[in-house]
Amino acid sequence: MLFVHAHPDDETITTGGTIATLIERGAGVTVLHCTRGERGEVIPPELHSLEGDLPALAAYREGELRAAMGILGVTDQRFLGAPEARVDGSLPRRYVDSGMRWGVSGAEAPKQLDPQSLCAAQLGEVAADVATVIQQVSATRVVSYDAHGGYGHPDHIRAHDAARRAADVMGVPFYAVVAEGAEALSDDIVVDVSAALARKTDALRAHRTQVTVERGSFALSSGPFRPIVAQESFRRIVRPEPRSEGTATWSDLGVTGRVVAGVLAFVVGLALGGIGTVNHQLVLGVAGLRLPGGVTVALLLVLALMLGLRLVFRTRVIPLVSGLGILAAMGILTIGGPGGSVLVPANAAGYAWTYGAAAIVVLVLVWPRIVVPAARTVDTSPRDTMEASHTTRGTTAQ
Repeated sequence: MLFVHAHPDDETITTGGTIATLIERGAGVTVLHCTRGERGEVIPPELHSLEGDLPALAAYREGELRAAMGILGVTDQRFLGAPEARVDGSLPRRYVDSGMRWGVSGAEAPKQLDPQSLCAAQLGEVAADVATVIQQVSATRVVSYDAHGGYGHPDHIRAHDAARRAADVMGVPFYAVVAEGAEALSDDIVVDVSAALARKTDALRAHRTQVTVERGSFALSSGPFRPIVAQESFRRIVRPEPRSEGTATWSDLGVTGRVVAGVLAFVVGLALGGIGTVNHQLVLGVAGLRLPGGVTVALLLVLALMLGLRLVFRTRVIPLVSGLGILAAMGILTIGGPGGSVLVPANAAGYAWTYGAAAIVVLVLVWPRIVVPAARTVDTSPRDTMEASHTTRGTTAQ
């Protein structure tokens, strides 16, 4: 079993009892942490000096993690990007805690990401490192968070995305931790960890910079106290997320990739806006008819560019930048003198180009969601032993 977690303490809070139970029963367990939790808040007053000192807090939390792993019985714990958890041929790297802030809709990424942070790294690179560990340990199952990362922490979401993609590529079943308060499903796997509850509690105490334990309950820096539960639930995620092969979505790109994509999108938009403005008055003669071929082709190209960028990158950011390039070129080239604009006269084609292009840009940007239909897939793999260990929700995995 490979457990993929974002920070030290996550492994104990959400899966500590299951980890200890599996190890006690003789299963092979590897716990992979994506970061060292360098940007975590520190609870004990006497350790507040560690907060904000990324190297010092990372080193301290590594020590806490070693203690917790010893309590749970874990002998194979790795950090993503280290030599033992890095794709072959790549230099080792250290993925840094991205941090988070509380926004109107909940947890969200900071306004400015550290270039070395987990969320700033390309998703493909992170997933490749996870896949390397799957191959090295011959993992038969991968466990991580749900698509929301449990409560929305950006590092949790990135850990889910990378672990799920790696599992899909390697052909290994992927299980998501059922978040506290999530709706239960009949086929959820419920593991009874009551026999390992004392070890889970002691492992939580080991993470003292992050967790406070009192009388069977624990609290993080954000509070409040919650019970240390004797059951942990997991959900098999069968159908992979729809994805076109060979495409690079916005989430795949790191900081550098996003900057480059934005610059290129603006340049392409600028070029298209200039070409359309210069040529939109062209008329095609067909069977004695004069057809507005220039403006028609120009508007179709704007629509194709905006739709294509929205579909490929699955974000409004890139098409917005390209749309601004189109409108900027139109604005610059239509600046006229006292007699008006030479390139965009006040005729039907001129009005169609001026207002039509702007309308297309706005329409594509405000459209709620653009989805490419994906072919239905049927999972024909046999139900594995973890799934076969239960029959209905509430039945304890034996």
